[in-house]
Amino acid sequence: MLAAAGGAVALLQPGLVKGKLSDPARLVLRRVAQAMLAGTLPADAAAQEASLLAYLERADSFIAGTPQGVQAELSQLFALLPTMAGRRGIVGLSATWESATVAEVGAALQGMRTSGTELKQQAYLGLHDIVCAPYFSGEESWAVLGYPGPTAV
Repeated sequence: MLAAAGGAVALLQPGLVKGKLSDPARLVLRRVAQAMLAGTLPADAAAQEASLLAYLERADSFIAGTPQGVQAELSQLFALLPTMAGRRGIVGLSATWESATVAEVGAALQGMRTSGTELKQQAYLGLHDIVCAPYFSGEESWAVLGYPGPTAV
């Protein structure tokens, strides 16, 4: 049922537009990233904002580099997650994406990760990959990890 709803929503408002995150999808991914990356994002608000904006640009590039079939699935996922049905049914988040706290989003994501429902686990793993790979490839995340950067050759 959720897959059918996701397909219908994706036809009306796809999660990816011209290979990039739509505005609603961008908000969802931003909130998911804030929860998944808690403790690794800069503490300073301005630095955190800059880091998240840079991350979202890299996420667009990361998604654009995936095969068309993967992009189609991601477009469906990011079309569904901003809706009430996706937010509550898949993520388990009762608050809106705009009003949810980092702790609320984090708890909902943990519920997805440990769910007995394969669809929720797969959605979590996809979100995890789309957050971690692009974020940790950015230089602004390296200092938090204690990584000095590549060695000059």
